[in-house]
Amino acid sequence: MRVWIDVSNSPQVLFFRPLVALLAQRGHTVEVTTRDYAQTLELLELHGIQHEVVGPRHGGASAWGKGRAMAGRVRALRSYAHARNFDIALAHASHELPLVARWLGIPSAYAFDYEFARVQHGLGCRAARRVVVPDAIPQDRLDRLGASPRKVRRFPGLKEEYYLSGFEPDGGVLDELELDAQKVLAVVRTPPDVSLYHRHGNLLFTEVLRRLGTDPGTQAVVLPRTAEQREAVQALALPALVVPGHAVDAQSLVALSDLVVSAGGTMNREAVALGVPVYTTFAGRVGALDEALIADGRLRPLVTVDDLELVKKPVERAARPRDPALLLDLLLTAL
Repeated sequence: MRVWIDVSNSPQVLFFRPLVALLAQRGHTVEVTTRDYAQTLELLELHGIQHEVVGPRHGGASAWGKGRAMAGRVRALRSYAHARNFDIALAHASHELPLVARWLGIPSAYAFDYEFARVQHGLGCRAARRVVVPDAIPQDRLDRLGASPRKVRRFPGLKEEYYLSGFEPDGGVLDELELDAQKVLAVVRTPPDVSLYHRHGNLLFTEVLRRLGTDPGTQAVVLPRTAEQREAVQALALPALVVPGHAVDAQSLVALSDLVVSAGGTMNREAVALGVPVYTTFAGRVGALDEALIADGRLRPLVTVDDLELVKKPVERAARPRDPALLLDLLLTAL
């Protein structure tokens, strides 16, 4: 079977990493397309996933720019896939793929785990034959996206628990970044400033950077999403902030840290899956997964920087291994 996977953002690399390996083990041919955005290309190379860049780069923060880039990428993906005779197309939040797949008559599966990115998920859900989501998202929220019950397949838990199954952190990342093991290690993920679903200013996040960046007993590794964010953080010139100039083994870094502060979703849930204390500064509408994690006390909303507990803590990774083959089998029900 010929399988087409499109990866359009950094977290999707991690989602598909074990699935690409499983498909190869089962004797299938896999082709991965991608775009030049955030750390996507670096992560694909880091994890040894062969790929081809197709279409324009990200369209920026404006709706007009996003629409223009999307139209260009749809055309490029259609040209790429037209004569390749794919049997199935798989995506996680890459909504261009199901649009192109439907146009070309290729069965497609579309996965996601944040239901309030309504523009892209509305397109992806309506075009795809199968929609794969965590069981925490209620059906009424999926109905609004065009994901009828007959289309939907659900999996328990967090997607991060599947792709981190069997994960062992590599302590080499601490040496690579020249971190002081005696200090409190915080990992910080910047807000998704270019995302349509995250239009609200996040002044709290700036306060977090200043709090962590001036604490003499702390080192905070800041993982920006874009080059512009990296430059802005570096311009603060705060002594306790470490800003890598390239993609790093973020999962090992999170697993070995004392706390995580993130304005996004994936790194929050990676910390939860690895048993690391995690604070969210997300300023958009909270999705069903985070609602459940907050209710369980596994994810902490950060109201003020004074709520941060900057102490050394033993790393206790959560014992919640899940089989990534379950995710793959759900996606393949699109056939």
